[in-house]
Amino acid sequence: MTDPTGRRAELEARNAAMREQVDTLLAELKTKTAELRETQERVQAITASAVSKDGSVRASVDSTGALTSLEFSANAFERTTPDKLARLATETVLRAVAKARTELNEVIAPAQQGGSIDLSEMLPGVPSLADLIPRPPAVPQPQTSTPRRPAPPRDDEDGDSFMDRSGW
Repeated sequence: MTDPTGRRAELEARNAAMREQVDTLLAELKTKTAELRETQERVQAITASAVSKDGSVRASVDSTGALTSLEFSANAFERTTPDKLARLATETVLRAVAKARTELNEVIAPAQQGGSIDLSEMLPGVPSLADLIPRPPAVPQPQTSTPRRPAPPRDDEDGDSFMDRSGW
């Protein structure tokens, strides 16, 4: 026969240890929640800008990489062709997006580190806090060379030019 007093003391000790563990988890959860709120505010405040090497294009994006502003210098259209300006604008936007993504990754990296006690280890089926935080997005890499589009065919190349007067 077991000693009821000893069994009761053992259960009380286990209960106290369990309460302490739950209190630790709750405190950690509160801390992580506050950190996540702060991280979310910092993420939403991220903006990035880039300027083309020649200064003719300036692009600004938000934390999601969405374009918020695209500006051209007063003489941007005089100094280049539409195709070159389009490529330059695209490259400038991609550089701004890369800056925003890099800053985003730096801001969310600390939040992605899990807690010292993971609730999923104690309670099967409960998601881990680390799994609830999205992974950082990839930083886009600008193309090293932009493929050139072929020039549209000229009307006089096929021999059926409207300027051909031989059939008049």
